[in-house]
Amino acid sequence: MPLNDKKDVKGSVMADQITVTLKKSQIGSTQKIRATLVGMGLTKLNKTVTRKDTPAFRGMLRKVQHLVVVEE
Repeated sequence: MPLNDKKDVKGSVMADQITVTLKKSQIGSTQKIRATLVGMGLTKLNKTVTRKDTPAFRGMLRKVQHLVVVEE
């Protein structure tokens, strides 16, 4: 395995970028979840963003996994 590969907590190799699309409305969600979506850059339905794959971003994804679709 090359030295520049990133590993997550479980030891599997993480991708450099993650593409996330907001597929469900944030209406009815708590303020904390809405703030997480804004922090991720997902402000409108069907908006797609590509972000660097970090543990912090993975945590944000876990918080809103019921509203988004993830492509690695």
